[in-house]
Amino acid sequence: MRIGNMFAVCFFGVFFMLPLCSNALAASAEERLTLAAPDKNGGKPLMQALALRATNRAISQQMPSDQDLGNLFWAAWGVNRTDGRRTVPTARNSQAVALYAVMSNGVWRYEGENHELIKVLDEDVRAKFGGAPLTLLFAAEEGPYAGMHVGSMYQNVGLYCASAGLSNVVKANGVSVLHARLPLPPNYSILIVQSLGVPK
Repeated sequence: MRIGNMFAVCFFGVFFMLPLCSNALAASAEERLTLAAPDKNGGKPLMQALALRATNRAISQQMPSDQDLGNLFWAAWGVNRTDGRRTVPTARNSQAVALYAVMSNGVWRYEGENHELIKVLDEDVRAKFGGAPLTLLFAAEEGPYAGMHVGSMYQNVGLYCASAGLSNVVKANGVSVLHARLPLPPNYSILIVQSLGVPK
């Protein structure tokens, strides 16, 4: 092989391999946070939680405990059966939703299969959602069932907050704040925002 041809092969090989290497490095650097296993035996009875469910905007700057975080995310979108089905229903088990958490150390996506958080934005954007220590962003794929899906999710969170004595407020303002910055799946959008924390 001529030297010119060898140079061309090497150049194009390096040119096309660089994106692959960059992707591999990004994947390996992905920051993950394993959540506490949900406590499925604690909390108030369902009827008591229903009686206590309420909007409470008096949210302190204190984050819920690690155990509460594990319970909250599991209640919102955790796996509760061995076949991978979830704590909330989705049409034909499509599971076409995504859950994000805004915290002081960035924005995270919840992965129910491994009950963990994956960082998607390394920035404190809590002020954009009112400054609560934790704000959940509920996203769904466009379609007739999107509202039903996220509604089931934030209702579960609200009931858990009632059971655990946490404050929470559901709101529609702020749904588009991070739309252009989050790695949302195709045709997904944030539909509901829910801020929560320890009461003042």
